[in-house]
Amino acid sequence: MAECDRCGKKTFVTCMSMFNTEMCCQGCLDKEKRHPSYQHARQQEFEAAKRGDYNFEGIGLPPDYAV
Repeated sequence: MAECDRCGKKTFVTCMSMFNTEMCCQGCLDKEKRHPSYQHARQQEFEAAKRGDYNFEGIGLPPDYAV
C-alpha cells in the first residue's frame, strides 16, 4: 500500500501530479484537475516532452493551491 505525497492518505493507486513530482491519490488528482493552472501545467509538461525532457519536474504547486 502506498501513501499519497500530498495528503498522506493510504492508497493502492497513485499517479504523478502535473504540478510537481508528488505521487498523489485519486482524490488529490481530482482536486488538482479543477485548479485554474492545471491546463497550463499540462501544456508545459507536453512541451517539455516534445523537447526530449522526460524528467520535467513540473511548474510547481501554485501558491494559491490549498491541500
